[in-house]
Amino acid sequence: MTATPDSAIPHAAENRVIEPLYAEILRRNQGEKEFHQAVREVLETLGPVLAQRPEFVDARIIERITEPERQLIFRVPWSDDSGDIHVNRGFRVEFSSSLGPYKGGLRFHPSVNLGIVKFLGFEQIFKNALTGMPIGGGKGGSDFDPKGRSDAEIMRFCQSFMTELHRHLGEYTDVPAGDIGVGGREIGFLFGQYKRITNRFESGVLTGKGLGWGGALVRTEATGYGCVLFTAEMLRSRGESLDGQRIAVSGSGNVAIYAIEKAQQLGATVITCSDSDGYVVDEKGIDLALLKEIKEAGRGRVAEYAERRAEAVFVPGTGVWNVPCDVALPCATQNELHEADALTLVRNGVKAVAEGANMPTTPEAVRVLQEAGVAFAPGKAANAGGVATSALEMQQNASRDSWTFSHTEERLAEIMRHIHDSCYTTAERYGRPGNYVVGANIAGFELVADAMLAQGLI
Repeated sequence: MTATPDSAIPHAAENRVIEPLYAEILRRNQGEKEFHQAVREVLETLGPVLAQRPEFVDARIIERITEPERQLIFRVPWSDDSGDIHVNRGFRVEFSSSLGPYKGGLRFHPSVNLGIVKFLGFEQIFKNALTGMPIGGGKGGSDFDPKGRSDAEIMRFCQSFMTELHRHLGEYTDVPAGDIGVGGREIGFLFGQYKRITNRFESGVLTGKGLGWGGALVRTEATGYGCVLFTAEMLRSRGESLDGQRIAVSGSGNVAIYAIEKAQQLGATVITCSDSDGYVVDEKGIDLALLKEIKEAGRGRVAEYAERRAEAVFVPGTGVWNVPCDVALPCATQNELHEADALTLVRNGVKAVAEGANMPTTPEAVRVLQEAGVAFAPGKAANAGGVATSALEMQQNASRDSWTFSHTEERLAEIMRHIHDSCYTTAERYGRPGNYVVGANIAGFELVADAMLAQGLI
């Protein structure tokens, strides 16, 4: 649902403080519908916390935590291979440094605007807090579209982008990473320009780096792996496992590919993947080697998967959620799973849904899933594996060390178990057992709010 100034928060009567706060946030951030949605999804769970912790109300924590510490918008001029000049807009929202330096990815996509960056940065505050690592929340990006651009064009864009952004970064200040449209190639170009401008090999200033120059093993796999590990913990709490489950995955980018990989390692059968053209169904299970060849090596489309594998069927122009499954993992983009999709999933017997992307499930769809008793994991918990492993990369950079794949994966698994258990026990403590949305929001909020109280009025 698109929030409007007349929107009422469900259960706002639990605490008279919340509704006027939300109305003021809408007034001050007009037109930023994704940010409104993210804020509302958190606020509507905080009534019990504010009732038990009046010091949060007295210190105006809600007003402060929903206002970024710093918002940067800048021009990014660059020239294409024909010499034509283009001008894009760059963003970095440094939302909260209460727990550590700002930490969050950069997204290069035509849809990027301030509202989307603020929604992502706001989510990042609580996601990062849940990891238990000393990192704050931020996000950034540009409306630049890397699709169809040459490596040289992408390099020139990244150099222009970093020429402006570099003055705001630092391993103890703000540490970006990748997101949609920003992978290892883009991180390399960005890091090279940062190093060139500052004359410092400050490896901890960016994460997602190449393994030969400060990157960490498992970082590429971490978000997808973490989502599946969290899902396994949810099912374990209900006396089940992933072994033998049918899983529908949306997307075919980094998160989706490695969610598929980890799910297959744990004995599940993943039957779908998708991109903006449509989706593939492969009842025998996705051939991961073929998918990687098409998407990672060839930067192709999923339709090619069906052309090259007889068992697969490509369905154009629609999403994957009408395919019967036991577990659904939305790993593409925000607001991709709607109320009608959730109703279809419930009718088809889905047991668990975990968000691999950021806010891919609309509020109405979340409500349908929760009312049906489906285990639902919000992105700030389920997809925190990426930023957690980024923090592990920062640890290795600070100590001039390099860990093995198995050691880093064990650390990731420990962190995802910690996040699950924190969400689970917090939800129980506030009388909402099994509600991972409530558990994640409150657990993350309390950590940040307590730090804000301790640090004074800043």
